Formats: sequence, structure tokens, C-alpha cells
Amino acid sequence: MKQIFFSVAATAVVFSTVAFGQQGKGVDTQTRQITQDTNRTTTRPNDVNRTFDWGKGKTKVRERLANPYRLTARRDVLVENIINILKERKMVVDESASRVGDGFIVTQPFVFANGSVIAQNELNRYAVLPNTETAWTRGRFTLTIEIQSIDGIQNNVSITAKVEGRSVNGISSEWTTLQSSGTAEDEFLVKLVENVTGQSFNQQVVNR
Repeated sequence: MKQIFFSVAATAVVFSTVAFGQQGKGVDTQTRQITQDTNRTTTRPNDVNRTFDWGKGKTKVRERLANPYRLTARRDVLVENIINILKERKMVVDESASRVGDGFIVTQPFVFANGSVIAQNELNRYAVLPNTETAWTRGRFTLTIEIQSIDGIQNNVSITAKVEGRSVNGISSEWTTLQSSGTAEDEFLVKLVENVTGQSFNQQVVNR
């Protein structure tokens, strides 16, 4: 009788183990299916986890304008436009150094940065600064604009900027001539070409 009891009990344990194993396999299969479905869901084209392209690499850029720049316009028209742009930018013509009628115009020094907070950054735009610990407090530039006639209607316009930075050295301060980065020249040329031709330059300039 005991042998029969133990035999029945053993058989029940075996069947329970098999059933449990089969049930476990069912859980594993179900879990795997849920995981696969979840992965498919999170990789849908409209899912928030996808990578967005915010326009990287799409910013339009341009080279700086040629300097001298050839313009098709009478010299007197160019001179008038140049004077108007200078007035608009509150830059003053140095009458003693200029020959306006001949298309040779020199400005008085124009202060574009005043104060140590902004002088460093602004000078970095308009000049090539030396690798020193100089404390710059002001920045200014002088433009020399020359119209060179090719024929009666075509002219080359060249612009040269003399950029200076004012630095503090102990108890004294002085203006130091710096190498122009070309930004002041390009900004003025762009405005002149836009005024004369109507062409628009709204792209970011390439740094050289």
C-alpha cells in the first residue's frame, strides 16, 4: 500500500514539474513577444525617441566679396551711395584726407566698441588679435574707399580698413594698430552692392 502511495505521489510531482515548465515557457514566450512589440512601437517614424534633424549643415554660407569689387555704375552714382551709407552708419568723412570728386574717400576713426566688456569680442570680429593678455577697452576703424574707373560705366571699388584697439598699460593707455580681419571691409561692400544693384546678401559669411 505504501509503495502504491509513493508511486502516485511521484507521478503527481513529475506531472506538476512538466506543467510548470510548460507554463514557464509560455511566460517567456509572452515576455519576448511583448518586448518585440515594444521595440517595434518605439522605432516608429513618428516616435518621440527618433533623432531629429534641426537643420544642421543647411545654413547658407558665402565667401567674402571680392575686394576690389567691380560695379557697373557711374562714379558719381557710386560716390553718392558711399556718402549715404557713411551717413547712415554715422561715420564722418575726413575732408582733409579725401578727394570725393575723384572717388577717394577717407573716414574719420569710427569707434565700434567702447568698454572692456564688449571691446574684446568686437575687436575679435574686426581684427586679428595677438596672443597676449592685453586688456582692450575700445576699438575703432578708419575706412579708405577708392573708386578706380575701368571705363565710363564700370568701376572697381576697393576698401581698406585700419583697425585700432585701445589698451590699458599700467596708468597709461594707447591705441595700437591691428591687422584687419576683413570684416569691416566686407560689411561696407555688401551694403554698397545691395544699394547699387538691389542684390541681397543674407547668408552667413565664411570665416577665413
